[in-house]
Amino acid sequence: MKRKIISIDEDKCNGCGLCINACHEGALQLVNGKAKLITDSYCDGLGACLPECPTGAMEIIEREAAEFDEELVKSRMEEKNGEHKKEEVKPVAFGCPGMRAKTIEKKEQPMKQTVEGPIESQLRQWPCQIKLVPVNAPYFNNAHLLVAADCTAYAYANVHQEFMKNKITIIGCPKLDDIDYAEKLGEIIKRNEIKSVTVLRMEVPCCGGIVAAVKKALMESGKMLPWSVHTITTDGVVIDD
Repeated sequence: MKRKIISIDEDKCNGCGLCINACHEGALQLVNGKAKLITDSYCDGLGACLPECPTGAMEIIEREAAEFDEELVKSRMEEKNGEHKKEEVKPVAFGCPGMRAKTIEKKEQPMKQTVEGPIESQLRQWPCQIKLVPVNAPYFNNAHLLVAADCTAYAYANVHQEFMKNKITIIGCPKLDDIDYAEKLGEIIKRNEIKSVTVLRMEVPCCGGIVAAVKKALMESGKMLPWSVHTITTDGVVIDD
C-alpha cells in the first residue's frame, strides 16, 4: 500500500539519537552511527520524531510501504520495556541514552594473552586532547591519525595495541567539550600530510558527533584520505562500521 512514512537522509544524520527517544513506536534505532527505520510496520507516519532532529535529516514522504501494525508495535514495546526492567535501567534527566546508568556484568572467561612482557603505552605525543593539540605540531606530518572518544580507552582494554599503535592519537568528547571539532580537525588535515584517519567512538548516540566532525573536516579539507570508523559497545565489544 502507498502511505506516509519517515525518510532519513544519512548524509545529514549526525547520530545524536534524539529521534529515537521521540519515537513512541520504537521504529528507529542507531546502526553504524546513523538513525535507521527498523521496519515499515513500526512507523505510523505521524512524524513525532521530526521536531527533534537538529540537522533536518528526517522528513515524511509517501511511498509503497507495509501497513502500520499497531498490535505488533504494542507487543514489541511491552517486550522491550520488560527487558529494561530486568536490567534495572533507570531513565535520567532529558532521556539521553548515553547517560543511562547500568551495571555491566562480566562473565568469567580465560584471559587472552595478546602481548608478552610489560604492556607499554602507545601514545606517541602530548597533548592528546583535540582542543589542546596545536594544528601545526610536527608529529602530524606523515601520520596515521586516530580520533578517539574519551571513553573508548576505558570500555575496551586493548585500545593501545589494536588502535593506537603507530598512530597519532587525539581524543575528545563531543557531549562535554563545548567546541566545534570539525573546524580544528579540518585545519590539522589541511596543514599536514595525514596518511589516514581512524575514528574510534562509543555506541552511545552522542558519540556520533565525533564521526560527523571528522567527516565534515575531511570534506572541507578537499583531501581524499582513507578513513574508517570503529564502534565500541559499553560492554567492551568492537563493532566495525
